[in-house]
Amino acid sequence: MTISQLSRRDFLKLSASSALVFVLSEMGIDRALAAPPTSQGRIIWSGVPLYDAPNLSAKQLHLFGIDKVVELKSVVEGEAGYGNPFNKAWFELDGGYTYSGWVQPVETIYQKPVYEIPLVGQLGEITVPMSLTYVDPYVYAKNAHRLYYETTHWVKKVVVTREEKSIWYEIYDEVFKKSFYVPSYNMRLVPNEELTMLSPEVPAADKLIHVDLKAQMVTAFEGEKQVFSERCSSGQEGTDTPTGEFSTYHKGASIHMTNDQGDAVVTNVYSLAGVPWCSFFTGLGHAFHGTYWHNDYGRPRSHGCVNLPSAASKWLFRWTNPLVPVETEYLNLPDQGTRVQVV
Repeated sequence: MTISQLSRRDFLKLSASSALVFVLSEMGIDRALAAPPTSQGRIIWSGVPLYDAPNLSAKQLHLFGIDKVVELKSVVEGEAGYGNPFNKAWFELDGGYTYSGWVQPVETIYQKPVYEIPLVGQLGEITVPMSLTYVDPYVYAKNAHRLYYETTHWVKKVVVTREEKSIWYEIYDEVFKKSFYVPSYNMRLVPNEELTMLSPEVPAADKLIHVDLKAQMVTAFEGEKQVFSERCSSGQEGTDTPTGEFSTYHKGASIHMTNDQGDAVVTNVYSLAGVPWCSFFTGLGHAFHGTYWHNDYGRPRSHGCVNLPSAASKWLFRWTNPLVPVETEYLNLPDQGTRVQVV
């Protein structure tokens, strides 16, 4: 039996009884894959170790610096890492192994420029491990912040610098209140067909997202049929994901998430530009969204949101109500979202 063969009723019973964790383990859901998800990986933190075997007690061979891009040779099953019983996946690199939770799977896919976009702008997605932003559209202009693979950003205009024969996309950041410039070859403009509703023929009342916090699993149903399942990272202790019944009534394909309150004293300040595919289910900012600052799904580690791989959050963004029009950066329609159940 696979997870997709469980009926909705049986799945919810297992979740309510806290038995889902054990059933998923028996099904082999936690087994590592034979091939890596991408050809490259970006080291997420400074000091990530390379070991001579896929376990934390093995000999350390090297320490990687932050944002180092490495080639992924394979995925092997090793020791569960740092309090995450659901992630035993290690990446084999040239000369050793490193825990997958420390590495963002990435690709380097350079893009051809697009010279015309709608007046309202167009959503763009970074397609390289990381891209610098610039304060002006010139190669030698001052650098600003970095944008990371699969982050999304609203492109406001295309700028052609004739002196350098360079092409830039201008983006505007709502938190920084500034425009920045991204080399066009580092960003893909998202076509309209990737923003359409998935399963539009399914009645809205038949769609349900179920979040099991103990199993760290997000599952979607259309009626009795299970159509989606993905391991997540929910809120850590002190910033727990709330339990109860909710709905995805406000959404944005690109959000700069921060807890910086200006003059207010805030511990553990974070500022995350271009968080992709955000489907909010509370008025306090709890959302399903893509994640580029870790790859350690299976244990609580967020500030209350439900972290997912970007592809998974994009699927939920497109599958849930309300449908966000292609020209709309953020949509808030109370009482029109897809039902969310968090237990």
